[in-house]
Amino acid sequence: MSKVLQGSCLCGSVAYEVKGQAKAFYHCHCGRCRKANGSGHASNILVSPESYQWTRGEELIRMYKVPEAERFANFFCSLCGSPLPKVREEQGVVVIQAGTLDTIPEITPEAHIFWDSRAEWECENVSLPTFEKYPN
Repeated sequence: MSKVLQGSCLCGSVAYEVKGQAKAFYHCHCGRCRKANGSGHASNILVSPESYQWTRGEELIRMYKVPEAERFANFFCSLCGSPLPKVREEQGVVVIQAGTLDTIPEITPEAHIFWDSRAEWECENVSLPTFEKYPN
């Protein structure tokens, strides 16, 4: 990932930028990521804090820390509720939800993590029909 990546929340009030190389790109299937993203897995790109910066709306960011979790917190826009990157400076990482990117990353997912925790209905069935829009 050598180009500058830009991302934002759903309403566009909060935005960020990443310059530099990604550390990893994972599809995480843990229960907390599923809850935080409302999906079968989270697609997370990990970058170093020094390559990351908020470019707009940082004052609108809210955080929820799961009380019993050592590491898990959820960052989101206070206006639209969109998930936002999780800045974890004490751990030396920023976790970017790939779905918040406005530009296409040059890196692709390298692994599924917490695979044994995945939801039984997760998108493993490649024989399902596909549609460009809502089915009729």
